[in-house]
Amino acid sequence: MKKGSLKQILLITDGCSNQGEDPIAMAALAKENGITINVIGVIENDTIDQKGVNEIEGIAASGGGISQIVVAEQLSQTVQMVTRKAMTQTLQGVVNKELRQILGKATEIEELPPDQRGEIMEVVDELGETADIEVLVLVDTSASMKMKLPTVKEALLDLSLSLNARMGNNRFSVFVFPGKRKEVERLLDWTPNLELLTSIFPKLAVGGITPTGPALREAMAHFKKKRSLRGLLSNDEYMEDSM
Repeated sequence: MKKGSLKQILLITDGCSNQGEDPIAMAALAKENGITINVIGVIENDTIDQKGVNEIEGIAASGGGISQIVVAEQLSQTVQMVTRKAMTQTLQGVVNKELRQILGKATEIEELPPDQRGEIMEVVDELGETADIEVLVLVDTSASMKMKLPTVKEALLDLSLSLNARMGNNRFSVFVFPGKRKEVERLLDWTPNLELLTSIFPKLAVGGITPTGPALREAMAHFKKKRSLRGLLSNDEYMEDSM
């Protein structure tokens, strides 16, 4: 496998988009650019309308990722589970592609003899602990999310602790939508330290619109800006087919 970073967008939202591009189409474009999109739908009182469910599931499916709907109190555990499960799923996809190249036929990990399958899954597990990961967290700050934001903050801090226990390097970035002056606002540039959110989250402004499509577009662009800058400074290769 090539050296590189697993790239994920973690979208945390509680409602349907109502402004800008189709978020499902944006998710498909992200996947084409090697970025997995995982979506967590945060609800209260165990209720969410079917339109919201369809959008959450559609974004994750088009983005090659995982979706999960959860009550706010369970958000922290869910964020960690979804992020790690998506890492494993992504790595399995990379291994399956390399298997097809090596064996010259449409072979998946599940089709191998048990002993070979076990050995390959051990490699996948090891890569899950050692691969570098870049997670851009995209937080819905529309009006209905106001009471849920403290829980989101705690969940992201727990995610930072969980991922930083790995051997691989982690980098996080955080965007919110809508922002104070525009549809999408960057709160935190690439950093290994999500604890920096502690001082930022209490100052968030909460708005009425939910521009999920534009937010995903801005998130994709942030990966590209970072990658092209690194390309000027080093010869690092990325797993372009993996995410």
